[in-house]
Amino acid sequence: MPQVLEFSDVVVRRNARDIVDHLDWEVSDDQRWVVLGPNGAGKTTILQLADTLIHPTSGAVTILGERLGRTDVFELRPRIGFASSAMARRIPAEETVLNVVLTAAFSVVGRWREDYEDIDERRALRVLAEWRLEELADRTFGTLSDGEQKRVQIARSIMTDPELLLLDEPTASLDLGAREELLTLLGGYAQAPTTPAMVMVTHHVEEIPVGFTHVLLLREGRLVAAGPLAEALTAESLTETFGTPIALREEDGRFTARAAR
Repeated sequence: MPQVLEFSDVVVRRNARDIVDHLDWEVSDDQRWVVLGPNGAGKTTILQLADTLIHPTSGAVTILGERLGRTDVFELRPRIGFASSAMARRIPAEETVLNVVLTAAFSVVGRWREDYEDIDERRALRVLAEWRLEELADRTFGTLSDGEQKRVQIARSIMTDPELLLLDEPTASLDLGAREELLTLLGGYAQAPTTPAMVMVTHHVEEIPVGFTHVLLLREGRLVAAGPLAEALTAESLTETFGTPIALREEDGRFTARAAR
């Protein structure tokens, strides 16, 4: 399968510290990756590289066939969907949910004087329906619950039919009900044949949706394990990643982890 993302001996150095430490990693267009690791492991930095927001200190990052540093990132970015809490903070609280999603067509945050076509609005309404948001189309973003805002962010990120979708802790801060609703939607989306390659950062194995295929485990910027979930996500690899004995359980495609006794 074609590669949509490739890291070759990638290093990101800040203040004499390697946040990402000589990482080799490849993502194919039919894969759904989850990135796990403790705080400071380099997870969000990897997403920032994949979204062209930063460049590596050394090594090569290739995104959708384009080498970072040798391509126009402003032409590349519309091909990538990215949902994160940082993006949510940029969305005007008074913007309607429909406009939050619709403005992705112009890669802007906050509707101004853009002229949208009927096909854009129909697409936005269809995406809202897919993420159970159609009844919220006229609500303002600032009045939504955390779970609703998370779903709006994801709907916005897929509005332009991206070739690569990046999700930074999409279930963070959600209560149990909102988390499970979002994981169910993500699981269904991940298993659809037309879905793009996906990379999702999380802290917890319980937040891995059904339908995700691969895992990347990081500790202090270094690769611990990478590969298919059935092979790379083990009690041993989690123990090494988080530095404490971990017991892992899988049931019906979902995982739980606890301290080993």
